[in-house]
Amino acid sequence: MRSRAARSIIVALAVVAIAAAAAFLYRTEKEIAESTVALRAFDLHAREATDALADLRAGQQAYVAAGQGVTFWMPKVAATTDNVTGAIRALRQSAASADGRAALDRAASTVNDFAEVDKRARDYLKSGQQLMAGDVIFTEGTESAANAARQVEAARLAEHQAFDQTSSQTRKQEAIALAASGGIVLLGLLLLAPTPSTAHADATLAPAEGLAEEESTARLVPNAGRPAAAKASDASDAAAPLEAPRSHAKSSSVGPIMKSAAEVATDVGRVRDLSDLERLIGRVADLMDASGVVVWVGNTTGADLRAALAHGYSPQVVARMPAVPRSADNAAAAAYRTGTLQIVLSRPGGAGGAIVAPILTADGCIGALSAEIRHGGEASETVQALATIFAAQLANVISAPVETAASGTKTASA
Repeated sequence: MRSRAARSIIVALAVVAIAAAAAFLYRTEKEIAESTVALRAFDLHAREATDALADLRAGQQAYVAAGQGVTFWMPKVAATTDNVTGAIRALRQSAASADGRAALDRAASTVNDFAEVDKRARDYLKSGQQLMAGDVIFTEGTESAANAARQVEAARLAEHQAFDQTSSQTRKQEAIALAASGGIVLLGLLLLAPTPSTAHADATLAPAEGLAEEESTARLVPNAGRPAAAKASDASDAAAPLEAPRSHAKSSSVGPIMKSAAEVATDVGRVRDLSDLERLIGRVADLMDASGVVVWVGNTTGADLRAALAHGYSPQVVARMPAVPRSADNAAAAAYRTGTLQIVLSRPGGAGGAIVAPILTADGCIGALSAEIRHGGEASETVQALATIFAAQLANVISAPVETAASGTKTASA
């Protein structure tokens, strides 16, 4: 791309994409940190309320215990009941989930029931009915206090589950933002890559034609005194410059390639099922001039890679593809371990070349995209960039259907 204005626009777009992704990550990480602090405070207060409920039950049972006196324990139970009621009310106000608030509402109602039971027990004690008071305390009172403690614990667990779900959604949004900004930056780099210009090709062609004409004229002039070897050297020198424009004629702009890559990247966001993704993999293979493409799926904990999708191979070959351990000595395992692009160069008269790009998320590498490249194209920076872009896009669409397909692949023997 030779236009300075266009280059400036691309650079500005890349900078804006990076800045937007950084601002989004900063804001979301700050929200997660604040939610973590709030959850820890809620957890601490919930445990304090549970301990207070245990003290409440023990204090009420002391009404009828030998050697204890109601003069001390009744005021203590009344004060503890008030403290528990206030603690549950405060927890209800700070709860972030609907399930947690509902559990705390039930706990507050149960504490009120305990207060009614305590009132009845005191009335029995004042009238001298110790057995009736003990029966109420050890049945209804104990059960009410235990139920309230269980409901507070249920609220605490509900808050943890809500926090985990919210954090997971936020991390997924962060991964999408990173992938989008990375794709924009890579596309910008490819568009900024230098391409051969027509003027340069014409400039190269002109001297070559002039030199060829000059050498042709020289050969028409008789020169019997020069050796035949010198004349042969002149002929080869005259032919050599003519090869330069031929190589320029073969070069092409990356514009059509980038247009096709942009279309595929757009279609990735429209994938609805496994068949859509399989068709996209075929388009990716055509764009990179690959004879075969395989999507390997693992997870961030280091599970074995399994072939989830493939193009260019028969179903029988795909079914026999073994799982690849993370510690294996091959390019797919290396990309999985290190999270970096792996290139296997072709050998003359031997095996073809290949490119393996890691599939990265915010939590780590979850797989790899491997492609067998024809005609030595694995050394092309454009092909390498395309593999990296497609792997980044795949990180956003790999889901349960792909993992289910991968689970049916043959596992390698130990």
